This record gives sequence, structure tokens and C-alpha cells, in this order.
Amino acid sequence: MPATIPVTADAVVVDLEGTTSAAGFILGDLYDYARPRLEEVLGRDDGTVREARRQAIAETGIAEDASDAEVADALRALMASDVKSTPLKTLQGIIWAEGFAAGEITSHFFDDAPPRLRAWHERGIRLAVYSSGSVASQKPWFRHAPQGDLSAIVEAWFDTVNAGPKKEPASYERIAEALGTDPGRTLFLTDHPEEVAAARAAGWQVVALDREGEPWAGSDFAAAGAPAVASFDEIEVAS
Repeated sequence: MPATIPVTADAVVVDLEGTTSAAGFILGDLYDYARPRLEEVLGRDDGTVREARRQAIAETGIAEDASDAEVADALRALMASDVKSTPLKTLQGIIWAEGFAAGEITSHFFDDAPPRLRAWHERGIRLAVYSSGSVASQKPWFRHAPQGDLSAIVEAWFDTVNAGPKKEPASYERIAEALGTDPGRTLFLTDHPEEVAAARAAGWQVVALDREGEPWAGSDFAAAGAPAVASFDEIEVAS
């Protein structure tokens, strides 16, 4: 049985893709659901959509008078390259939230993640999410977990809009400030070595998830500044 890594922390902040959930599910099932629905959403008279449309045009370099179909095609090209685009994530979040509400899609969590999250919550450990996916997509993702609603145990939600890019130390400083926690007593769980390095530079504790079959499996997490585990079962958090 693998050794358990003990951590003393007041708050645990989790990444999603490759950490709590399989990247293949997000890049496969959910992307497939969003792809044909982008054009319809882009045509809505909604402030959030209009701003995402403006950002998408600026980011992709297409003409300012591009049609909804042309903007949708540009966004699909970003999806094909798995570009972490803020306007794309915003629109995906809207589409996925509606899909979850309609019962047309469901989320995915590794079996080891929900029990551990619930156990930490019961011990008084505060839980938060930090993902490149929009907050609008994070909440239904946790609410519609196959293992039962997990949204109620999450205290705060962060994305690249309200916190900043995940590879920049300043983003983690903002999150710690928002939570009111000491960075040294805040634990980040992620599967990405560059995110490990950024969080460590901000003074956080970090444990990397090195899950077989995930995009960053086998990375040199030690060089980035964190121990690595294969599942949440190998992490023991106490305050």
C-alpha cells in the first residue's frame, strides 16, 4: 500500500482536469456536447455572451464583423488544440450548465476523490476549486457528480477570470487573499508541473496528482517542487 503524505492545512484547493476528474472525459464527452452548440449561444442577446464574443474575436484575430458561424469555427479550432481560452471557457460553461440542468450530460470524478473531499470537509478543512474551466461550469460539475452532489461542501470557486492564469504565482496570492488563509497553510492539488511551480512560488503547499493515463502523468513533479501521489487516498490532511 502506498505511503500517505501528511499535510497540515486550513484549506484545500483542487484542480479538476487530471486531478479530481479524467481529462479524457472533459476533452471528449463535454467538448463533443459543446462543439455544435457554440453558434446558437453566440447569437444570444446576453451581456456575458457579447463580452465573450468580443474577447474571442480579439484572441483569434478574425474580423470584427465575423458572423456567429465564423466565430464558432474559430473557437472550435481552439478546442481542437486544447487552448485554455477564457472566452471559450465562458461559453462552454453556459452550454454545459444548461446540459447538466437538462440531464443531457453528467460529470466525472475519480472514485478516490469524493470520499476524501467529504472527509476533509467533515474535519473542518475548507474546500475550494481552481480550474481553467469557468466558475459557471465548475458548479454544475460538482453538483451533478455521479457520487452525489459535491457542490455544497465547496466554499469558493476560482477560474482564470476571478483569479488569473494558473501558471502565475500572483493568481495563487489572490486566491489566498480571497480565502483569508495563510499561503503556507493552503494546499493545492494539481496534475500540472507548471501549476505546481507557480503555487509553490506563492508560498503554498502542493501535492501533485500523477494519475496513469492522464496528460501530465510521469512528469518530474519533484523538480517543480512537490511530492506526487497516484490518488487522493495517499493524502492525509489535518488542520
